[in-house]
Amino acid sequence: MNGCTIVSCSNVLLLSWFLIWIFNIGKTLINHFLAHCMVSHSSWYLNYNTDGYEGDPAEDRKSQDGSETMPFIDESPTMSPHLCARGQDGEAVSPTPPEGLLSGKGLEMKKLVLSGFLASEEIYINQLEALLLPMKPLKATATTSKPVLTMEQIETIFFMIQDIFVIHKEFYDAISPNIQQWDEKVTVGHLFQKLASQLGVYKAFVDNYKVAVETAEKCSLANSQFQKISENLKVKGPKESKDCTTTATMEGMLPVLFFQDLLKHTPKDHPDFPLLQDALRISQNFLSSINEEIDPRRTAVTTPKGEVRQLVKDGFLVEMSEGTRKLRHAFLFTDLLLCAKMKKTAVGRHQQYECKWYIPLADLSFQTLDDSDSLPHIQTLPEHEIEEMKIKISSIKSEIQKEKKAQKSQSRNVDRLRKKMNEQESCLLLNSPTIPFRIHNKHGKSYLFLLSSDYERSEWRESIQKLQKKDLQACVLSSVELQVLTGSCFKLRTVHNIPVTSNKDDEESPGLYGFLHVIVHKATGFKESANLYCTLEVDSFGYFVSKAITRVFRDTTEPQWNEEFEIELEGSQCLRILCYEKCYDKSKLNKDDNEIVDKIMGKGQVQLDPQTVQSKNWHMDVIEMNGIKVEFSMKFTSRDLSLKRTPSKKQSGVFGVKISVVTKRERSKVPYIVRQCIEEVEKRGIDEVGIYRISGVATDIQALKAAFDANTKDILMMLSDMDINAIAGTLKLYFRELPEPLLTDRLYPAFMEGIALSDPAAKENCMMHLLRSLPDPNLITFLILLEHLKRVAEKEPVNKMSLHNLATVFGPTLLRPSESEISKAHITLASDIWSHDVMAQVQVLLYYLQHPPISFAELKKNTLYFSTDV
Repeated sequence: MNGCTIVSCSNVLLLSWFLIWIFNIGKTLINHFLAHCMVSHSSWYLNYNTDGYEGDPAEDRKSQDGSETMPFIDESPTMSPHLCARGQDGEAVSPTPPEGLLSGKGLEMKKLVLSGFLASEEIYINQLEALLLPMKPLKATATTSKPVLTMEQIETIFFMIQDIFVIHKEFYDAISPNIQQWDEKVTVGHLFQKLASQLGVYKAFVDNYKVAVETAEKCSLANSQFQKISENLKVKGPKESKDCTTTATMEGMLPVLFFQDLLKHTPKDHPDFPLLQDALRISQNFLSSINEEIDPRRTAVTTPKGEVRQLVKDGFLVEMSEGTRKLRHAFLFTDLLLCAKMKKTAVGRHQQYECKWYIPLADLSFQTLDDSDSLPHIQTLPEHEIEEMKIKISSIKSEIQKEKKAQKSQSRNVDRLRKKMNEQESCLLLNSPTIPFRIHNKHGKSYLFLLSSDYERSEWRESIQKLQKKDLQACVLSSVELQVLTGSCFKLRTVHNIPVTSNKDDEESPGLYGFLHVIVHKATGFKESANLYCTLEVDSFGYFVSKAITRVFRDTTEPQWNEEFEIELEGSQCLRILCYEKCYDKSKLNKDDNEIVDKIMGKGQVQLDPQTVQSKNWHMDVIEMNGIKVEFSMKFTSRDLSLKRTPSKKQSGVFGVKISVVTKRERSKVPYIVRQCIEEVEKRGIDEVGIYRISGVATDIQALKAAFDANTKDILMMLSDMDINAIAGTLKLYFRELPEPLLTDRLYPAFMEGIALSDPAAKENCMMHLLRSLPDPNLITFLILLEHLKRVAEKEPVNKMSLHNLATVFGPTLLRPSESEISKAHITLASDIWSHDVMAQVQVLLYYLQHPPISFAELKKNTLYFSTDV
């Protein structure tokens, strides 16, 4: 904390003496202000050294090499301390009375130390009392028509001073008779223990200090009456007062010194000894918690009652507020949940939070299933707009990489692109979450957050419920206390930036682009039989997306799925696995589409380390979650490798074989595999949520692939028994493994240029002519697939698959650049390969999906003389 000048000497404010005395210590204040609240004013005992030494206490803190040493801090939460100082070997030791210390002499020395302390305590109380004299009349005028200060200004300027006075007055009144009637049976340790436990009032005072000074300055300048009051109340500062400790003395002392002297002259068998040790431990831990120089990662604030309010969890969440999505920063403390937003600040000014609302955890409850009817309708962006944002972000990333490689040092262009990317990413982050997380205040107010994953919802819920198991009391914060708490959030927060790429350092991993193959083997550790399944999530563009789901293993404690999935990664760095118990009770079904009612049994995540994952071999791993262990294996194929098409060596099969060869052999216009998969999906998968987006089990897909390649007679029976996502996955795999894309390598550049045309008529002529230019098997198959995808999209309210969604899934599969095009473009990064022309590929397929029905016969009849070299 920096030293502050409150006002000029000619204009001493109401708080001048008290604030200067505490804060003129400057940057070392936090180390020493505890001395002020307990023993800072007891310079007497420092100069009166019982061993005859009258040196500077500051020297006691220096090691042989001249460096300053800090008091040992006990991190233990227990009430039985094992420390107070460090021995020569660095071990924690308690200050103990010298050997042979006579009980009488020791207690007499203890009385002398306490007497000096009590004398300075009396001075301190008198000064506090004088400081409080104008507060009552100021409060009285605050309710009149001509107030000197508003009530809020008074509370801010005099924040905690009354509490500090009461604490010290009660302490003085309790300890004074004991010292006046001194004997060996007198005990005072409990009084110091109580005083130490109330130190939080000083932390709250320090946190409010800056606001108090600013308020006092503004009031003095704006109100001449208040200025006169403050001038009339001018008192001597610490250097002018004969009875006060000097600044030098204050800088030279720590609270540990007083306790060490007191403990030194307290026999070990005296009842005070353990109590004084405990008071020392409390004060040292308190000093540690508020000392930013010792611990810059401070995670706690102290309430006026001396209780520690610890920050347990924080993060950026999207709140639905008045029907609009707002980005908030939520802070979960040990006794309350605070929702804040970042204030807009001028360039160069420190960022600050503004509290939107808070709920004491004692008053907080979660939505029950019966409340689902009252959930408001959640406005969501169309899926195609979400996908367009992703593609734009990837495209901007590529531009940034190109700018950096150009070596022209045009940082302005890079900054401009980064700003553009930040806008897109922030918009995506705001609009992508759809999973509701609703909390209630017992007074009737409710709040709704939207999360992207059930994982986050579970984390927040579990953290809150864990804290609620403690005996919590409802707290009501005054406006000043709320201001102090909100002001501390900026330093306390553990999540500093919204999770977007533009906030990452260039050195940070860009993540993995390509395909992650995951086999979920089995799970153990369940205590009771249940219907169990797992979901797989990966991060993508700052939020997590569910990518795959295992089948439900019924009524077991040891499910063995052994299911393989192929998951597409878009800059992903983390894989999550969630284990659920399936709910079959229809009466418990939630009417809100986004709410998952199945119970989470466990959840865990693993980082996708490129060095580990990018090997040719499978990498086996285990995730432990709430006593449950899930075994899985994974391997990764980068996107640049997945783009390389390997023609089949067996011309008898269908996968990896030219479409013209297959149709000629089968004597059909459309490959049998395409017809059968489409028929099966339309028969029983068209209502399936996420059809073509959710991965099928890889082993099932491979089994179907082998069956089609071998032209097995039982293929129809296999299709009818197979999971529908596996059939959809088989169709996608067939198109992906064609030796060249369905829309051909030759026409790829023309498709890219045609979709970019601005004139609607010219684009229509070009896009239709390109279709006519396709070989007949390719064209007919494409038109059959097109009509099928349109029928799937008609069921979008049920299956959540829009035309744009389907175009995003199939576009890059049906229309990809050839290897010669990739090498011609000099694309080296996997992220560049992912973003290269992806938007255009999706737009080409979307154009045909949105087009009125296209007839093969009509296309061939209406021949247009339009060159493909557009």
